[in-house]
Amino acid sequence: MIIGLNNFTVELHDHQTEWEQNAKETIECFKDKFGDLIVDIEHIGSTSVKTIKAKPIIDLVVGIKDFDDKKDIMEKMETCGLKYCPKNDGPESRMFVIGELDGIITHIIHLVEYNGNEWNNKINFRDYMNSNIGKAKEYENLKIKSMKNSENSVHNYHKSKEQFIIEKIREANNWRNGGKICH
Repeated sequence: MIIGLNNFTVELHDHQTEWEQNAKETIECFKDKFGDLIVDIEHIGSTSVKTIKAKPIIDLVVGIKDFDDKKDIMEKMETCGLKYCPKNDGPESRMFVIGELDGIITHIIHLVEYNGNEWNNKINFRDYMNSNIGKAKEYENLKIKSMKNSENSVHNYHKSKEQFIIEKIREANNWRNGGKICH
């Protein structure tokens, strides 16, 4: 199984079922360590989409009850060896990694409010991609093109996918809410 990638490298690999197993084991470990501090943890990101290539880094979303009351879990995450990445914070999210910020990263952990916008966007995008193979393949093709055009810049790779992801999150939320899929 290939898991982990240098933080400054863009590489895509065929989907591996071991990614799902690793995510499941990591989720169970987190549930044991963080207990009542979390509501739920889910495997997200490209490694959770079964039909597409992905960077071999496991993304997890950790849902907490109240995002305004995140101090305790953030401190506990850091004492458990997760590295906080403040430069990647969003208004409704905090990001941690397992690995080295300037080396190999195996997991990216998104701390968000359970059932908030960030939680729902991430879960809906994953489920939408897994339920719509055509959209997933469209995403994979963009990822491959972005990888080739990024000159191995992680920033450029992510930037080139940004608008597509925003559009597909909108479609995914509409899909989840029973609306028609936008084309």
